[in-house]
Amino acid sequence: MTSALDQLLGRQTDPDRFAASRADLLDLQVAALDERFQERRGRIKLLAKRATDAGVDRIGALADLVPVLFPHSVYKSYPDTFLANENWAGIAKWMGTISPHPIADLDWGAVADLDDFVDRLEAAGNFVSCSSGTTGKSAMLVASAADLDRIRVDSVQVFSWGSGVEPRQDRRNFGLAPVVVSPRNRTSGEALAAAFGLPDRPPYRLEIPPITVGGMTRMVVLRKAIAEGTARPDEIAAFEATSQERADALEQSYVLGAEALIGARDEKLFISGMWNALYHVARLVRERGYSAADFDPDNCIYVGGGLKRAQLPDDYQEFVHATFNIPADREFQNYSMQELNSGMPRCREGRRYHVPPWVVPMVLDQAGDVALPHTGGALEGRAAFFDLSLDGRWGGVITGDRITLDLGPCPCGNAGPTVHDTIVRYADLQGDDKIGCAGTVDAYVRGLS
Repeated sequence: MTSALDQLLGRQTDPDRFAASRADLLDLQVAALDERFQERRGRIKLLAKRATDAGVDRIGALADLVPVLFPHSVYKSYPDTFLANENWAGIAKWMGTISPHPIADLDWGAVADLDDFVDRLEAAGNFVSCSSGTTGKSAMLVASAADLDRIRVDSVQVFSWGSGVEPRQDRRNFGLAPVVVSPRNRTSGEALAAAFGLPDRPPYRLEIPPITVGGMTRMVVLRKAIAEGTARPDEIAAFEATSQERADALEQSYVLGAEALIGARDEKLFISGMWNALYHVARLVRERGYSAADFDPDNCIYVGGGLKRAQLPDDYQEFVHATFNIPADREFQNYSMQELNSGMPRCREGRRYHVPPWVVPMVLDQAGDVALPHTGGALEGRAAFFDLSLDGRWGGVITGDRITLDLGPCPCGNAGPTVHDTIVRYADLQGDDKIGCAGTVDAYVRGLS
């Protein structure tokens, strides 16, 4: 007999995967959650500690899950001194408290820097990705080879569903966003390029040096030191010079990107990026005298992330669409986060983000301590998710997002749970974000590592 977990994960390529309602899925999801809990409780040290302290020995209802969810900050809970002192053995031991798979025991004394550390772990089967660190510290998340296999499939499936574009290998691929080189980003980008891009035309990427995990993390650490007043003058000067060099290189890459797009204007395009970069490239295209009438009418666009505090005109989205001749039903947006493995594509009719059946969404109170009663309709609160597809770490996370989760049918015709397009971060609303259990969990992890 197929387990509840396998039944849900088996729907990844089902074209009707968003059709089933919460009521239709709930019993199967609860059974799969307990299956995952029983399997991982003895393999993830932090999970065992949380479960013991909360008296949770089984998941019989969604409310039972809340005490064993991890706040998103747990992936930033390594001591700052570990990075500052290049204590690679300490970081590896810390990772071992939140991963179900053993972290490779390598010759840590031979590690040159953080990028070398990440590369050595990847060669041993531990794939480390990092967040952008906009809150002052980068999250480090361990994935397995199985997670990357699922990302390959999920990236293509969610884009095709959300944009209506079939993976026919018939488009020029233009990536207009500087992204961190990580296993997750690399895997997703390669999968999309292989599925939608012309086989004989390599994807176009902005001509800037790649942002590595180590480079990004060093920048975050130094930015924090500057804010705290502990950075040396020579470090500040180097930071300012590097920042200016990167800004100049990025501006020049936008110019080259605009010229490359103009040169490919007669081809069917798959354009991807964040709004800030997309707008700047579009403005350069317009300045050169080109707009929608010059581009193929079946172009599509993949927008990742929000504005990231960029200051753009109110009509920036319409401006980008009108520049590259993007039809209204060919824009793709996706709600996800580094802590999850799965995407929630936005539908074209209802403009809601659809939660796949193997991801269990919940709405918590602002402190993240209690699941709010929710049996139907729309409810606003702190988002929590359990991604049953995750293999390399625990799938349950309390996020920093305030969402409206809707259990009613979507205007697009699907009955599965959806998230309204009104997502905001609590940190942006109030300047700070406190999850009730975060401090205790951070203390657990530091003690265990």
